[in-house]
Amino acid sequence: MTDRLRPRDLAFLAAESPSTPAHNATVEIFDPGDSGFDYRRFLDLVQDRISFAPRYRQRLQAVPGRLANPVWVDDVDFDLSYHVRRSALPRPGSLDQLRELVGRIVSRPLDRNHPLWEMYFVEGLADGRVALLSKSHQALVDGVHTVDLGQVLLDVTQTPKELGGDQWRPRSPVSPLQLLTGAVRDSVTSSTTTLDTVRSNAEAVLRTVESASHRTNRVVSALTGRDPERESPISGTLSQQRRIVVLRTDLADYRTVRDAHGGTVNDVILAAVTGALRGWLMTRTESLGGLRQLRAVVPVSVVDKELEATSLGSQIAAHFVDLPIGEASPVVRLHQVSYSFQVHKETGRGVAANRLAGIAGFAPTTFHAIGARVAADEARRRGFQLSVTNVPGPQSPLYAAGARMTETYPVPPLLPGHALAIGVTSYDGGVFYGITADRDLLPDADLLGPCLREALDELLDTATGARPKVPRGRKRVPAKPRATARRTVTD
Repeated sequence: MTDRLRPRDLAFLAAESPSTPAHNATVEIFDPGDSGFDYRRFLDLVQDRISFAPRYRQRLQAVPGRLANPVWVDDVDFDLSYHVRRSALPRPGSLDQLRELVGRIVSRPLDRNHPLWEMYFVEGLADGRVALLSKSHQALVDGVHTVDLGQVLLDVTQTPKELGGDQWRPRSPVSPLQLLTGAVRDSVTSSTTTLDTVRSNAEAVLRTVESASHRTNRVVSALTGRDPERESPISGTLSQQRRIVVLRTDLADYRTVRDAHGGTVNDVILAAVTGALRGWLMTRTESLGGLRQLRAVVPVSVVDKELEATSLGSQIAAHFVDLPIGEASPVVRLHQVSYSFQVHKETGRGVAANRLAGIAGFAPTTFHAIGARVAADEARRRGFQLSVTNVPGPQSPLYAAGARMTETYPVPPLLPGHALAIGVTSYDGGVFYGITADRDLLPDADLLGPCLREALDELLDTATGARPKVPRGRKRVPAKPRATARRTVTD
């Protein structure tokens, strides 16, 4: 049978538009030291490791007449230098300049005539550092058949392993007749192929109807001056441009708050996000009187006890949290966020952070990709305003061709109508925030960085000073016991 695109992956492609490019991205900053890490060495590294992600040398081929879903075929014109690109900032490049470059690059959809990924080797950062920006389509990385290429490029020691590549040669091109023959054969021999085709065609009709409805809403918006999609301060009709915000914090600070108030590091991170959103909205003079909370989807790791899973893609589920942005007390916000995970804890399916590393295919970049897929699936079924993907990373340094990775920032995609998405990765003693915002809808998104810092400092003040009392007349929500916390961030 042909390696055929599954309906879920096809849905990511069909839902993509110029204003909602469906790719995940990551920005990693390296200190080359005396490793000699440059573009040529990085190109050689990718050449050496790409065999561990064979789909990165394949492109999609449509079947004539849509008799079956598209198939993955080898790209006979595959050119590694097309996908691994070289860029630079004016020296000495700052983090703000890097953010601007990343915002422009992630705003552009990937070219479907080629394998659905790109990497950029960015030179010119201050202190001799370099950055790697990777983009991979949501249809490409599923955690089951394909993991993110970025995870196989990193080593745990400064001495890289030389794997020697695989002397890859593309298979012969597939003709339209072969595609038709394969579609008929798969439909006859596999009922799943027939069902997938019918489902995909039905979904295509529904998407056409939804698109027509969306255009009607935009006409109404233009005539009335009101945006029917503007349900919250972080929703609306997206533009084609993005703004990226990044922030590095210390993992020790979150552990200090956790030790003082209970819960987990993950709870503290979500409480900091809640406080940051509250502070940011107040800087915009947004009225919080009628806006007490924002509903967020937080992908979490789970385990099927009856069927031991062997891949990461089958072990990520959506969990919904109401972030209490209307609550003034940082401690009460923390307890409310912690308590909201009580149901997830009681299922017994939660996975501790130290167990995640043992799951086949696990890496922060892959987890972020799966988390984005989960959020996209839920957006079609349930309403929420924000996605927050929080991923544990190794607490020891990683290297690429001998260069030490010092920072790593996720760059999550925006869902239709969602002007904001937040990714978090813990790594080597740090907690790294990557925030994607629509450039037109949220022109002041840069303020989210300082607001996050202030929200964390506010929580730290409650932990290092006298433990504050709950305001009179307000019931304290019990914190989840720290010893039983099992989720997606190092406890």
